[in-house]
Amino acid sequence: MIVRTFWIAAPLLLAACSVGPDFHRPDAPEVDRYMPEALPVQTATAQGEGGAAQRFVTGMDIPAQWWMLFQSQPLNDLIDQAIKANPTLTAARAALREARENVNAQQGAYYPQISAGLSASRNLTPTSALSPASASGNPYYGLITPQLNVSFVPDVFGANRRSVESLEAQAENQRFELEAAYLTLTANAVAGAIQEASLRGQIAATQETIKIETDLLDILHRQMGLGEVSGADVAAQEAALAQARLALPPLQKQLDQQRDALTALAGKYPSEEIAAHFDLAALQLPTNVPVSLPAKLVEQRPDVRAAEENLHAASAQIGQAVAARLPQITLTANIGNSANNISNLFMPGTNFWTLAGGLTAPIFDGGALLHKQRAAEAGFDQAAAQYRSTVLTAFQNVADALHALQADADALAAAVAAERAAARTLAIVRRQLELGQVAYLALLNAQQTDQQARLALVQAQAARLLDTAALFQALGGGWWNRKEPASGNAYASSEVSP
Repeated sequence: MIVRTFWIAAPLLLAACSVGPDFHRPDAPEVDRYMPEALPVQTATAQGEGGAAQRFVTGMDIPAQWWMLFQSQPLNDLIDQAIKANPTLTAARAALREARENVNAQQGAYYPQISAGLSASRNLTPTSALSPASASGNPYYGLITPQLNVSFVPDVFGANRRSVESLEAQAENQRFELEAAYLTLTANAVAGAIQEASLRGQIAATQETIKIETDLLDILHRQMGLGEVSGADVAAQEAALAQARLALPPLQKQLDQQRDALTALAGKYPSEEIAAHFDLAALQLPTNVPVSLPAKLVEQRPDVRAAEENLHAASAQIGQAVAARLPQITLTANIGNSANNISNLFMPGTNFWTLAGGLTAPIFDGGALLHKQRAAEAGFDQAAAQYRSTVLTAFQNVADALHALQADADALAAAVAAERAAARTLAIVRRQLELGQVAYLALLNAQQTDQQARLALVQAQAARLLDTAALFQALGGGWWNRKEPASGNAYASSEVSP
């Protein structure tokens, strides 16, 4: 009878409304482009490796495995390793599971809490002061009491519903934090591979410069033997060769450190170096570049979605604070039996029950609850400002990447022209020096110009690849195109065609 009364009353009490504001997703920014000027159809072109024009395709979707557009199997293998073994994703998945379990735990407050107890005692009545407590009059008696306890706090004003709502928003925040961790990991792996390729290219250019400088030194030694150049010219060339060699160790150090970073991204120790090696020639520049519509960016960026869920949680916490200032109803019930021995436990006259209800309301708390509500409202304002800041940063990232891609294409065209002109100049001056037509100083200047042009060309080629990867990251990385949700092992198995 008592339990039935609880189940009848509970739905009626739960039908009450939830106090506090109802959350509404912020509207997308009312802008139709990322830059003040119109986005060009494509970038400039350049001759040679990595010089193809990149075409901007507005509204084109981003594949989930966007790094495959670079058409490098070693890069694909590296990212597969990183997704499977990097502890950052493991930690983010665990945080998501924790947040979801907290939601489930809070939802338990929707239901009555039922517990059972059993107590047994052996007692002696002080007959000089009290009459025997047992029905038989024996001062010695035993008491066995099994008991069922039921308690329920009806969510009249929606305090618990707002708590669940806040925790659900926090769980969604963790889901998008997981997406952000996934995007950051894959983007760092792509950037690291490109940086390694760039360093290998710079080392190769420096080694080529050293070879040229060594050959020229041999020529000058022969000419000095013939009396055609002075010892000062030979000494200057020796200094130039030493200077070229001096540039090699710092580049090798950077390459070694970059290899260590990639190994760590793959979830391995430095002693377990990854097998993949990266060269610029093995990385294909994507020529069709997706540019999402500005209104879609706030739905695609995981950091923006995470900030939105923080805002949602802050909104629900206002409702919790408001509900704490309102009356609270508590229902409790106890039912059980009590007898001197187990055989009499369910005999007539041994049962008992209690049904109670309570109503508590704050009257005076020194303004604590009011200030907690105001603090929750201030927290919402803070979350709203942080959300707007995150959106602004997202749009800035995209604009920066688009500007960079246009400048990179122009820079590569200039670098190609400069490198070819410097190479031709060096060849001409070297031949003139062999014929005795120019002074050694002209050769020295041509060498320095050629070395700088070689390095600038490699760096320009790498910059186009890096900024293309940065654009994919800025646009959200295509996580919405994975076949499975982010909570499981979908990161290692999803495949979406570009």
